[in-house]
Parts: sequence; C-alpha cells; structure tokens
Amino acid sequence: MPDLRIEPATLDDLSELTELLHDLFTQEADFTPDREKQLRGLRLILEQPSRGRIFVIRNERMIVGMINLLITISTAEGGFVLVLEDLVIHRDHRNQGFGSRLLMHALDFAGQKKFLRITLLTDKGEQARPFYLKHGFTDSAMSPMRYVFVNEA
Repeated sequence: MPDLRIEPATLDDLSELTELLHDLFTQEADFTPDREKQLRGLRLILEQPSRGRIFVIRNERMIVGMINLLITISTAEGGFVLVLEDLVIHRDHRNQGFGSRLLMHALDFAGQKKFLRITLLTDKGEQARPFYLKHGFTDSAMSPMRYVFVNEA
C-alpha cells in the first residue's frame, strides 16, 4: 500500500482506536475489554500530550494500527522515560510489517526527544516477546506486580 503513513492520532480517531484496543484486550489474559474505559483512557492521552503520544499507521480508508507511549519520570535514569502501553495492528493487516514500522517510528521519536528508556509489558508465552527482542528490547530481572483499586462508578 503505497499511501500508508504514520502520524499522531487525533480525537477524530477515537472510535477506531477504541476498536483496536477492544480487539487487543480480547487476546490478553490480564485485561477485560471495555469500550468505555478504553475510550476514556485514549481521550485522556490525546487531550493532554504531556501524558503521552499515540501514533497511528493508516491508509486512505482506515487506521491499520496504533502504538501508545506514556510519558513518566524515572528516578533510576534521572529523567523522562516512556512506557509502551499498547501496540496493536488490525487483525486483517497483521504479519505485514506494520507493527515493526510503528515500533521503529516510536523508537525514532523517543531518540529525537531524548527519552532515556522505553519499558513495556508483554504476555508470557505469546509471539510479542520475540518481536520485541528482535527490535532490540531486552529482558528485565524485574517482575511486574499490580494493585488494582475497585472504584464504583
């Protein structure tokens, strides 16, 4: 597809981004898809660029994929770092190199903006881990843990 382009997501993209996340979260054991929550989270990022960046790869008809980078500060690194929160490609466009293109764009962005590290979580036993290793990510000796607050809406 010659007219594929990578660009920042906008509020006009919320519906398509929400659907991509819904698809992603149906595959991940730790998360339950909830379109309202995903929409709310995406909106929080897009409305305040200091929180993070969402990049999309799109053709003339649709968003083919997205990558979501959240900005935080690391005391270990002494500066700004990124959390790669989501990378998802539309099911009809997987295994065509679009995920690699988005990830390389994110790495270029992070390097240009002088971020010091990108951290991510992947599902155990999934194909995502080899994908990230192939792109220069390394395993960590640290293990993720969570405390989830149950807030009644």
